[in-house]
Amino acid sequence: MLVALGTILAVLGLRSARTAQRAVSVLGGAVYAAVVGLLTWRVMLSPAEPTPLVYQIGGWPAPFGITLVADALAVFMLVIAAVVTLTAVAFSVRFIDRQNQQVFYHPLFHCLLLGVTGAFLTGDLFNLFVWFEVMLMASYVFVAFYGEAPHTAAAFRYLVLNVIGSAVMLLAIGGLYATTGTLNMADMSRRLAAPAAYGIDVAPVVGLSALLFVTFALKAGLVPFQFWVPAAYRSAPLPIAAMLAGVTKKVGVYAIVRLYFVVFAGASLPTEFGPISGQSPLAFLAPVLFAMGAASIVVGGFGAIGQSRLDGVFAYSSVGQVGFIVLPVSFAAAAQSASFRRLALAAALVYALHHALTKSLLFLSTAAIRGAAGTTNISRLGGLAAFSPALGGIFLIGCVSIIGVPPMTGFFGKFLVFEAAAARYAAAPGLVPAVAVVTLLAGALFTILYASRAWVRGFWGEQTEVVATATLDRGQLSILAALALIVVAVGVGFDPVYRFAGAAAEAALDRGAYVDAVAPRGGGSQ
Repeated sequence: MLVALGTILAVLGLRSARTAQRAVSVLGGAVYAAVVGLLTWRVMLSPAEPTPLVYQIGGWPAPFGITLVADALAVFMLVIAAVVTLTAVAFSVRFIDRQNQQVFYHPLFHCLLLGVTGAFLTGDLFNLFVWFEVMLMASYVFVAFYGEAPHTAAAFRYLVLNVIGSAVMLLAIGGLYATTGTLNMADMSRRLAAPAAYGIDVAPVVGLSALLFVTFALKAGLVPFQFWVPAAYRSAPLPIAAMLAGVTKKVGVYAIVRLYFVVFAGASLPTEFGPISGQSPLAFLAPVLFAMGAASIVVGGFGAIGQSRLDGVFAYSSVGQVGFIVLPVSFAAAAQSASFRRLALAAALVYALHHALTKSLLFLSTAAIRGAAGTTNISRLGGLAAFSPALGGIFLIGCVSIIGVPPMTGFFGKFLVFEAAAARYAAAPGLVPAVAVVTLLAGALFTILYASRAWVRGFWGEQTEVVATATLDRGQLSILAALALIVVAVGVGFDPVYRFAGAAAEAALDRGAYVDAVAPRGGGSQ
């Protein structure tokens, strides 16, 4: 967080020195990635087993002070953010107009990163709201970045929806504080596990958690809250679209996992909930999340197939792909087996990593195409593979990865999601598990169709006029090649990645370890 904050101040102070400002911005991204690597080593590799690192700001113990927690789940998400950030900011230096970079682009870029980082690390609900707002304030400006009518309209819709969502989130947080007497996540988890001891009525907690879920679903772009996604992604600069799809979308999914599996899972539903009374609120979440995830896969897939521009294809694709992430989360929420929950959450995390890397590669490749040819309209493109075999190979890696061809990251992401769906069906055959398998198969087919269409129409055939006269930036190509290499390397060396994802899933499921690390004894009210 200090690296991101320091970079914001540094690039603000260097507005009159354009070259130095750009260099410091990229350096800030590199230092951020290095510090995340160090944090990963401290949490995952230095101790005998993954151990959370807890920082009580100002020395005030939880639940009275502000707590930052870096456990395996938070660190896994930070690694995703670090990789996407470094490639996106380096690409921005080569892609964004120099004048636009000088004014506010780089300060806001790192402000966006600061909000994301705070959201992943915070240990209390109110500060989760604060870091969401920091992240959103920067993204509002980026959606309106180019200032023309479509961009302003998209930014206004994005602003209104998220302001409403933020108000709902704040209302829910206030209600939870009034009901439980605390905002610290670990302390709230402890209290909800023994509500009688703290005089807590669980029924309103479930309703308030549903309000939080709506907010997180909006920020993740799940159906029926997806309508802001395509316009916002198409309006923002393409390196920012890579950040929005690869990083900020994951913050909503992370919040669902962290809050429901760590904070609310210990509670028991009262008798008012009928057949699911006595179970945890996860039983309340599971069917809702399943329906939204399945609908997202279908809506996003259909939308991507019908798009005429590459950026539109990948914007709608992001709606569908987040469905692949949350569907196994719904499986984990509905399951009683600890081992299956771990498998399902690990599948969701692996798919989140795959989507972040692959979709960033595709959005940045689209940016390179726009910079070279001046358009992303598929009908005006053709012969790009002959024009630049290197760019063609990089884009092909992105396409086969999102389709799920081995040994790319996408293959393992899809394999694990299908494995979780098949295991659920084998354990309890029925309509819902069957619908899950059919939906995933349909989503995979949609992905093959729109990815193949983008590749065939844009890269095969005779060169169109705009392609024949295009000029490709070699610096952009080098950055894309590095990211493509990461996509391949993560797939080829998948075993440590899977162990990392498994440890992150275990961190989400081990409420006791989280609570004991943050607040070892007792708890008061904030």
